[in-house]
Amino acid sequence: MRPLPRLMVAPNGARLTQSDHPGIPVTIPEIVACALDCMAAGADGLHAHVRDADQRHVLDAGQYAELLVELGQKAPDLYVQITTEAVGRYTPAEQRSLVETLRPYAVSIALREITAGEDDATVRRFFHFCAEAGVGVQHILYDTDDIAHLARLLASGTVPREDLKALIVLGRYAEGLSSSPADLDAPAAALEAIGPPIDWAVCAFGAGENACLHAAEKRGAKVRIGFENNRTNADGTLAATNAERIRDYLSCSERAGP
Repeated sequence: MRPLPRLMVAPNGARLTQSDHPGIPVTIPEIVACALDCMAAGADGLHAHVRDADQRHVLDAGQYAELLVELGQKAPDLYVQITTEAVGRYTPAEQRSLVETLRPYAVSIALREITAGEDDATVRRFFHFCAEAGVGVQHILYDTDDIAHLARLLASGTVPREDLKALIVLGRYAEGLSSSPADLDAPAAALEAIGPPIDWAVCAFGAGENACLHAAEKRGAKVRIGFENNRTNADGTLAATNAERIRDYLSCSERAGP
């Protein structure tokens, strides 16, 4: 299965609409155009949420299939990851159904959501199905409790260790949706303690996004950036597009040095 991209863009997320920012892509043509712009800016991956006519996040296999076909034609080298995010609306069974129907090569799954109220046998069947079907699962981890949960599932064989991918999310449940590089220390240490090989990345909410992601890269992580988490550039200005955020981040990384 394909490794995680070095820099994945998350251009829309599940909750933001164009009333929050006009640069949030919500239709499939908008998401495709955004992906191409972000590739030109330096991204090599896309974390995509599809929306309904009212701009609401949906787990719609048909829309995701359309997006994957469009991007497969226009950006065949782009790593495209779908999501099963529940947003308080979708059950674990509905999340599993999306993946089992679509069988994408990449999907992000919040570990706490997909296992909520589910027995270990059901969770095991699903994750082993993904492994056998060639679906690259990136486990979304919000805190050290999630990482300890992942460690238990790995130890029991419920989650296969082969091709293990993870995303540490900083600031999602912090006051004001904010984060700082120091927030990475505990979860990164906990994830590293699970042992290699783990292909992992970091995303960070709020204006500290650039600093957090640069700290993550110094630890050997990959990064996810975009309007889903933050719309502010390093100088405090509001970015007009996701591609602008990527250029801003890469510019700051170059100035910061290794």
